[in-house]
Amino acid sequence: MKVLVAIKRVIDPYVKIRVKSDGTGVETNNVKMTMNPFCEIAVEEAVRLKEAGHADEVIVVSLGDKSCQEQLRTALALGADRAIHVDVVSSPEPLSVAKVLQALIHKESPQLVLLGKQSIDTDNNQVAQMLGALTQYPQGTFASKVSINDDQTVTVTREIDGGLESLQLTMPSIISTDLRLNEPRYASLPNIMKAKRKPLEVMTAESLGVEITQHQEVLEVMSPPERQAGVMLDNVAQLVDKLKNEAKVIE
Repeated sequence: MKVLVAIKRVIDPYVKIRVKSDGTGVETNNVKMTMNPFCEIAVEEAVRLKEAGHADEVIVVSLGDKSCQEQLRTALALGADRAIHVDVVSSPEPLSVAKVLQALIHKESPQLVLLGKQSIDTDNNQVAQMLGALTQYPQGTFASKVSINDDQTVTVTREIDGGLESLQLTMPSIISTDLRLNEPRYASLPNIMKAKRKPLEVMTAESLGVEITQHQEVLEVMSPPERQAGVMLDNVAQLVDKLKNEAKVIE
């Protein structure tokens, strides 16, 4: 079985985000970047499937400029077999990403496609669903457990508002991963060195027959207003007075 995993390069979640002075976006110069945490979980799950004997090959793919090859090498160090870098200049919209992944699915014919449920920068949570619609593959989103069955089906336990839901999907299928699916491993130094020798193929969206089109334009990015300092009150009467006359949340 071949597993395709899509990953994204994002700002490290532990870095304080700064908005550019001209309000055109978020500052990324000299900022630590990393693999999207949900994507890292998807890579870990693919590697575990390979270690369990269910998968023969794990392929990782990322869209972006040359800098995203750093995250692809990280995924190779975590256990992926080869990587594909789709070189695009601008940050593509979810629909464009889904179309590129659809073209790669036709090219590579994986039995399982794993994606993080969302990226921590744009928080769209759209690519997996759009990819399922484009390919007409069965899909399971927000997976907290993935089990490969003997009859070439996969059972996905997904988190819903009311608890847990189990789905049985025929392969090929698409799965988006949630936080509780697994805990990603750390790449060891020997594996980091081996990753430098693993194949990394570079291609363009045009070579896959996909035209990257922007349908949205960011007009302005701004920081949220700073929270005001709290006030110590002596009694409940003062609290009620402030809620009524200052905050005006009660009458």
